[in-house]
Amino acid sequence: MQSPEHSLPSLFKQLGLADDPAGIEQFVTAHSPLKADLELADAFFWTDSQKAFLREEILEDADWAEVVDELNLMLRRN
Repeated sequence: MQSPEHSLPSLFKQLGLADDPAGIEQFVTAHSPLKADLELADAFFWTDSQKAFLREEILEDADWAEVVDELNLMLRRN
C-alpha cells in the first residue's frame, strides 16, 4: 500500500489558507524567515488547530510530513 502524496497547495488548503501560487508566495513572504530555534508549529501566525495539525503530522511522520517539511524550509529562507 502506497502512502498518499500531498502537494504544497493541498497543504495550504488543508490549513484553510489560500492555495493558489500567488497566495502561497504571499504567505511565505509575509511570514519568513522564521528564527532558527523556532519550531514551525510554534510560530505566532498559526491558529490552535493549525498548530495541532502541523505538530501531529511531524511527530507521527504522517502522510503530510514531507510537505510540512517543505513549508518549513520555505519559511526559513531569506
